[in-house]
Amino acid sequence: MATMKDIADRLGISLGTVSKGLNDGKDISDELRKTILDTAVEMGYTNRKALKLERRKIALFVENMDYEEEYSFGYDIVMGFQKASFSEKWNFSVIPLTHDFQSKNKYDNWMLQEGYSGAFFIGLSLDDPWTEQLRTTTIPSVLLDNSIEQNPAVSFVGTDSSEGIEAAIKYLASLGHEKIAFLNGSAGSVISDNRMAAYLNSMARCKLTVDPNMAVYGYFVADCAPYHVPGFIDRGATAILCGNDLIASGVIKCCNEMGLKVPEDISVIGFDDIPLASKLTPALTTIRQSRTGIGKCAYFTLYSLINGVPISRSLLRPELIIRDSVSIAKPRVAVKRENDPDSVMFVNPELYAHFSRINMM
Repeated sequence: MATMKDIADRLGISLGTVSKGLNDGKDISDELRKTILDTAVEMGYTNRKALKLERRKIALFVENMDYEEEYSFGYDIVMGFQKASFSEKWNFSVIPLTHDFQSKNKYDNWMLQEGYSGAFFIGLSLDDPWTEQLRTTTIPSVLLDNSIEQNPAVSFVGTDSSEGIEAAIKYLASLGHEKIAFLNGSAGSVISDNRMAAYLNSMARCKLTVDPNMAVYGYFVADCAPYHVPGFIDRGATAILCGNDLIASGVIKCCNEMGLKVPEDISVIGFDDIPLASKLTPALTTIRQSRTGIGKCAYFTLYSLINGVPISRSLLRPELIIRDSVSIAKPRVAVKRENDPDSVMFVNPELYAHFSRINMM
């Protein structure tokens, strides 16, 4: 493990100057500070002082997600992480993250300079500058619903989509549903692709035929429903499984506007079990993921990484919460078969081709 003396020797400067660069000293230039930090990261330097009990710091970066209000998706995740880290006497900071901030600061350098021992990311986008930097980071880092392959310093935490979606498909099948549509979240998202794969595979395991025009990507918002629900109805869907509860709320509203009753005419299932789910009319059947549990699991995973245990991924078990939005299937004759441009076969052809090959064997 590199020391400050190693850095000083590499750069031909004094130990005092290295210390100022690593601890945000004010009497050195920004250029020299950057050189010191770059060299420290390159040599694998770890600030031992940051691991002392009274100075230990971990960061929770939040981007593209609400977390400050109790009803918001991120609130319980943040609270779970905070409670678990506080009980272990870590100094904890919630840091709103923007694309601009990432563009101006290198991840490893910023973490080293600020004295953080590790970080948990909520809502990081695949096109963010730090996403690429996480591929080579040596800073212990945990990502919610996102993965970086083959870096032992980075771990994935989330809920087992496969187990949750299979429970929902089996429940629908037990009530006679065969034409089950899936309105997913945004394309290009790791969690969306995981849930799409879970849907395709669960349908196959339940021996149900997949219509690729009823397996589509939308957005994780209610407003995406009107673009796809009419097509599902025209293709004879008797149930619609949704990528989250907000999408499901939009599906119920759209069905009502089309003169269809939920669940008498069509069944709807969500994912997440946010507080909104139980307040909808009808109350939403959904796949619950424990957001407090995710926060706690993220802390335990990060703590393991900090202590040299290279965990790849941690998945919580979901729970199917049965309420009032599902009933026995009411068969519907298909009247239209136009292609949906947001179908999995167009948006994610590799995933659909892989699914097709596996199920042809």
